[in-house]
Amino acid sequence: MQHIFLAKLTIEKIVFSFVVGLTITLVSFQAQANQVAAQLPPATRYALIAKKLIDKIETDTQSTNQYFPPASTLKIVTALAAKLELGDEFRFQTALTQSGNSYALLFSGDPTLSSENIKQLLGNIKSTSSGLISGDIWLDNTAFTGYDKAVGWPWDIVGVCYSAPASAINIDGNCIQSSIYTEKDGTTRVYVPEQYPVYVMTDAEAVSEQQQKSRYCDLELYPTQENHYQLSGCLAERAKPLPLKFAVQNTNLYAQRVVYRLLNQLGLQLKGEIKIGKMPKAGKVIATHQSEPLPVLLDTMLKDSDNLIADTLTKSIGRHYYQQAGSFNNGTEAIKEVISKQTGISLKDEQLVDGSGLSRNNRFQTSSMFQILHYIWKHDKTLGLINLLPSSGESGTLQYRRSMREEMIKGRIKAKSGSLYGTYNMAGYGLDEKGKPSAVFIQFVTDYFPPEVDSEVPVEAPLVTFEKSFYRQVVELSK
Repeated sequence: MQHIFLAKLTIEKIVFSFVVGLTITLVSFQAQANQVAAQLPPATRYALIAKKLIDKIETDTQSTNQYFPPASTLKIVTALAAKLELGDEFRFQTALTQSGNSYALLFSGDPTLSSENIKQLLGNIKSTSSGLISGDIWLDNTAFTGYDKAVGWPWDIVGVCYSAPASAINIDGNCIQSSIYTEKDGTTRVYVPEQYPVYVMTDAEAVSEQQQKSRYCDLELYPTQENHYQLSGCLAERAKPLPLKFAVQNTNLYAQRVVYRLLNQLGLQLKGEIKIGKMPKAGKVIATHQSEPLPVLLDTMLKDSDNLIADTLTKSIGRHYYQQAGSFNNGTEAIKEVISKQTGISLKDEQLVDGSGLSRNNRFQTSSMFQILHYIWKHDKTLGLINLLPSSGESGTLQYRRSMREEMIKGRIKAKSGSLYGTYNMAGYGLDEKGKPSAVFIQFVTDYFPPEVDSEVPVEAPLVTFEKSFYRQVVELSK
């Protein structure tokens, strides 16, 4: 059996354990391992595992019980729990109901729901009201409760779309697309398509690249709960507009405004109000919209590292498991319970606060991630999760990853990446010549802060050099 394990607290303290296989001698492997370790800056903390896949789990617990921020590799755990608890037939459902002269839209947290989907649902009102709604329209957001943003999401990223709130009401990914232009008089202007009911203003200056650097001035975003966005600071002069994507801050207010706009488009007159919450009296279902089934959602979540899908699935797992409104709290606890009861893998010591890995408060051990990956491989015929992972140099978030575009690495790894400030992770499988999983590997790298290089000649980042070396070993191990 070929087996590689490398754990590190500092560059000076490295622990190796290995079993020599037919193609890797002790001398050559130790030399390779030293070369891999030497690529990273001295203070970087990391743990690496690469093992041949066998039926029996053999894990070195002596050196794999350190905590690391999992970042988006946590989505592998979320995907497994969703498969086990929700099942392949699971779909998010949004329903339109009627009670007397009032209507309700019952939201379930569908992360793929579009404004066009809602328009189609509201279009069914015409057949029952002749275009006049004398009562109210309720936007039922009670499927989820608690925070829309998980504890540990940094304040400085909540205005951008990859950290959009995971609400019961999600429309168009809770993402607003716009653009900012630099003007010749040193000012900037913003364009927002009219379908977005938000306000975006700018007093950012248009400056030269040299001025931006000397003034230590960047473009800054200040969002509010009224879905107002202020752009300030500096933007280097551009010939073309800079695309921007803002995350909706108040999903309830945003939904109210979207529904008002859709009613006008449909020619529906509302005498009452658009209210948030549960309609006082339950109504009969007039129409429903369903998302794609779970496997399709997971394919997008894993290949594109979609945070909104991951976190709404987390809340849905909590809702389904505990039979109460879903939340980050009960969702992450349900993930632990489901995996423990159905796989025998204990995650009681892991620190989970969301399902996407976006929170800086999450902590995971390589030994636990190894057990999860091993279980997924052993039950791949029923789970079908490995094929949903991105393929090195070919698909998803790994398609253009510089360290995975070498010919010998391209297409030979199925894995989930994960990155946060100073953290660069990878977890997945090495494939044999037939494209079958043959080895499992984990790369947890954190506290990675390379020295700045001021050079006109492109210089390969230490992380890229490090990853290329490691992935070559994973591919060799998988043969």
